[in-house]
Amino acid sequence: MDSLTKNKTLRIAIQGGYGAFHDIAARLYFENQPIEIIPNDTFKDLFASLKSREADVGIMAIENSLAGSILPNYTILKESGMKIIGEIYLQITLNLVALSGQTIGDLREVYSHPMAILQSQQFFGNYPNIRLVDSIDTAISAKEIAEKQLRGVGAIASRYAAEKYNLEILAEGIESNKMNYTRFLIVKDTNGNIKGNGRINKSSVSFSLAHEIGGLSKILSILSYYNMNLTKIQSMPIPGKDWEYHFYVDMMFTDYRLYLQSLEAIRPFTSDLTILGEYEKGKSVTG
Repeated sequence: MDSLTKNKTLRIAIQGGYGAFHDIAARLYFENQPIEIIPNDTFKDLFASLKSREADVGIMAIENSLAGSILPNYTILKESGMKIIGEIYLQITLNLVALSGQTIGDLREVYSHPMAILQSQQFFGNYPNIRLVDSIDTAISAKEIAEKQLRGVGAIASRYAAEKYNLEILAEGIESNKMNYTRFLIVKDTNGNIKGNGRINKSSVSFSLAHEIGGLSKILSILSYYNMNLTKIQSMPIPGKDWEYHFYVDMMFTDYRLYLQSLEAIRPFTSDLTILGEYEKGKSVTG
């Protein structure tokens, strides 16, 4: 964080409510910075708050180690024109929470974000009488139970959300795999002086390729020649263009000059080559 912003309160847009995993990731990434959380119902709302200057930066989940990539967020990010300035990997611990004085046997319904439900299917396989219901957010589900005093209803949420809304944890660590990490991107408008943490050793780029034999292989060979370590390749079809694809690539490097040369080397073989962000590889933390 640069000296112009390190002492001011940073307004951070998140998807979800107070106590959401986005909230936790934001507080851990900006642990040495005074912050104000700006909740949003959807990722599109998050980017709208950045464009309207209601928030200074945003934090957005992009992939989970169990559930995979959140594909719509790649498109939202590219179309927004925002830049990635950092990332953080948050180990996700899911808890079944409800009003105090209840047991799991008392619950008829459990609400949470679809990703959280997907990541805890194995646990609920032991409770076939509980109906799992999708909601927009883990923390908002917990908040509604507390505000409306809903008995017989539970939520899948963080410990932080349970404490914030004075709910009881009926079962802790219900995720199917304990190595359950979500990668969050720190994004901001291209204007402004807010910077990410640390030095630049990672980049996210996007480009388009026609469906031609050896097209992608050629790009990968060039990047390898320049010692780029590819950590993620995500392809998505281009609407309205049969068999043409847009690719999102994350790469790590030790030599920034070679990295720039690698982009110039692949440019003639791509279209719409865009640098989505240059930043330091994120640390893994436990929320």
